[in-house]
Amino acid sequence: MSATTDTSATATARRDGYAARDRRTRRTRGVTYVLLGLGLLITTAPFLWMGLSAFKTPQDLSASPPVWIPTDWTLANFSKLFDLLDVPRYFFNSTLVALIVTLCNLLFCSMLGYALAKLNFAGKKVIFGVVMGALMVPGNLMLMPQFVMVSKMNLLDTYAALVLPSAAGAFGVFLMRQFMSAVPDELLEAARVDGAREWYIFWRIVIPQVKPALATLSIFVFLGSWNNFLWPLIATNDVEKYTLPVALATFATDPTKANGSNGVLMAGAFLVVLPVLAVFIVLQRYFTQSIATAGIK
Repeated sequence: MSATTDTSATATARRDGYAARDRRTRRTRGVTYVLLGLGLLITTAPFLWMGLSAFKTPQDLSASPPVWIPTDWTLANFSKLFDLLDVPRYFFNSTLVALIVTLCNLLFCSMLGYALAKLNFAGKKVIFGVVMGALMVPGNLMLMPQFVMVSKMNLLDTYAALVLPSAAGAFGVFLMRQFMSAVPDELLEAARVDGAREWYIFWRIVIPQVKPALATLSIFVFLGSWNNFLWPLIATNDVEKYTLPVALATFATDPTKANGSNGVLMAGAFLVVLPVLAVFIVLQRYFTQSIATAGIK
């Protein structure tokens, strides 16, 4: 009888312990969700304000206190933006430059990353050291040498001037090298024994193994190129070669056009953000996968 009572008491205590642990877990989880929700709200609030303001009337934009949800939804800001700026032209320039820069980075960074990760050649450590050193150099420090080089090559006011300085980056090389180092050497050696050449191994074996890294690099490069403002501003004086951020900033600083055009500026900013969101939504699965597998080797 005593043994049965002891067993029952032990089971009850164990159930109470599990229940207390579950309550603590639920409380901790609830606090975590609240903190994450606040962080998400703080992060997205400016973007929500920008997106909603693009559809507001001038009365809503100047209302006090501020009005979050438009009382009268309107597309007048977008219509005025297209009247004042050659938006299709600037959108085409930004898209063309961003796509070419992204494709160039995917090709050149993956090729050099493969060479540094899987091939043995003289000067390999020196090249990798240069890549690591380039990661420590601030990008703004390279603006003057890049401008002088592009000017000496007579490439100012051309698409080449916008593309070439960003055609490959140290971060992309380092990222691809790290991911490609995780590809088993035995797999490559087996392919070489079967007579496969390095180009075939690179395209058919290694590249499929690092798709998450390629997607991550695509997001970072496309976002950086699309939002790049300072270099396109320096490298182009021809209005026809302006990218969308440069054209929008030029419009914002022109008092004859931008006076009282806050809604138009919000509409332009909304158009600038849309492609970046689209790219991230399409590639987010691979981006998440690359983060999840970054430490697995």
